[in-house]
Amino acid sequence: MSITAARPFKGRQYSGEVILTAVCWYLRYPLAYEHVAELLAERGLAVDASYIWRWVQAYAAELNKRCRPHLKATNKSYRVDETYIKVKGQEKYLYRAVDSTGQTIDFLLTAKRDVAAAKRFFRKVFRSSNNPIPRVINVDKNPAYPAAIRALKREGVLPRRVRLRQCKYLNNIVEQDHRSVKKRTWLAKGYGSFQSAWRTLEGIETVNMIRKGRVRWVTKDDVSAQARFVAKLFASLPKFLSLQLHLALDLCSLKLSNRTVISVLLIHVNRCFRHKKGLSKKW
Repeated sequence: MSITAARPFKGRQYSGEVILTAVCWYLRYPLAYEHVAELLAERGLAVDASYIWRWVQAYAAELNKRCRPHLKATNKSYRVDETYIKVKGQEKYLYRAVDSTGQTIDFLLTAKRDVAAAKRFFRKVFRSSNNPIPRVINVDKNPAYPAAIRALKREGVLPRRVRLRQCKYLNNIVEQDHRSVKKRTWLAKGYGSFQSAWRTLEGIETVNMIRKGRVRWVTKDDVSAQARFVAKLFASLPKFLSLQLHLALDLCSLKLSNRTVISVLLIHVNRCFRHKKGLSKKW
C-alpha cells in the first residue's frame, strides 16, 4: 500500500494516531511486537502483533525519509564502526558513524564486511548535505577502512586533507552507542529477510537521532518537543501525545529504567500545563 505525502494513512483499518503511536512505541523502547499489542489491548484495541509488524515495515522507512531534511549538521570528527545483526541465522553488518559528541551521522546495513561495503557506507555518508566533510575519521583496526578511504581519495569523493586515524579506544563512543540499537534488535531474535531488517533499523536509528537532539529546534532533553515533531511529520492529531502517558504507566510493569518512564511522563505533563487541561478520559 503506497504512502502519499498528504494522506499517509489512507486505506488503513486503524486511525493514523493509533498506527503512529504503535510504531513509535516499538522503535523507541525495548518492546516486542507482542508487548505493543498488549498495550493497545489494554486500551480496548484488539490489534494483532502481525499488524504492528506491517506498520513498522511501512512507516519506519517513511519516518526516516521525512526526518532527513530536518537534521542539523554534526561536527567534523567522525567515529566509524560496525556491529553484526542476525538475518535468517546469518550475520549481516550494520555500519554506523557518530561524531565526537555522540550524535548519529549515518548508518547502513550490508551483507559483507569488506572494502566494497565500507566504500558504499562512506559514499552514503558524504552524499547527505547534512553531513559535513570530516576533518578526521577514527576507525578500529579493520583493514577495509584504509583501503576504502584511499580509493575514495583517488576518485575525488573525499579530499586528501581528511585524516584517517586507527585508534581503538577513541571508538568507545560509537561502540557504546551500539547498545541503543542492539537492545531493540535482540528482542526480534533475528530477522526473516534483509529488507525487513533494514526497514526496521531505519526507524530505530531515526528515532534514536531524534532522541539525541539532532533535529533542528528540538533539543535532547525536550521529550515533549520530540513527540510533537514526529506527530507533525505525519500531520497526526494531539491524541498521539495523550497516549504516551498510558504507555509510561505500563512501562513500570516491564521494569524499565526510571529515566525512561519519567521521560514519557514529561510529554503529557508539559502538555497538560500548556493547555491547562486534565488527563485524557477517553484513553
